[in-house]
Amino acid sequence: MAGKRRKESPFEPRRRARRRALQALYQWQLNDDSAHSIIQQFVEEQNFDGVDRDYFEQLVREVIAQGDALDEKLKPHLSRLDVNLDQMERVILRIGAAELVNHIEIPYRVVLDEAVELAHRFGAEQGHTFVNGVLDRLARETRPIEHAAEQQQQQ
Repeated sequence: MAGKRRKESPFEPRRRARRRALQALYQWQLNDDSAHSIIQQFVEEQNFDGVDRDYFEQLVREVIAQGDALDEKLKPHLSRLDVNLDQMERVILRIGAAELVNHIEIPYRVVLDEAVELAHRFGAEQGHTFVNGVLDRLARETRPIEHAAEQQQQQ
């Protein structure tokens, strides 16, 4: 069946937005540009076909504006010293924390799965396990009812 394309998941544009946000926020960590500057540069230089551009911009703005607060929320759940935290893992954790805190419309399990996928793809070896553990502990704190309900369903 040459020429037939597999139907794209309706979640793919958001998944792509997370990947673009990861790249933009990684760059931000290295050179501390403004959210506006980073977003503008990425929109001009990257292909945004099939990307939820609004969600990309929202994530970048949230993580930059709330970076210190997100780090404080993550801190009690980190088993590694902050200085030993891989830069890519730091960005993935910040994106996951922003989604857990600011986007309750997204089930916490989806947030964790997407963060783990980013860590698999872009993080250090075994970084996905670390990211999953940290964000799962944060989910227990930020979404206790949702987390408990899912744990109960799994039993």
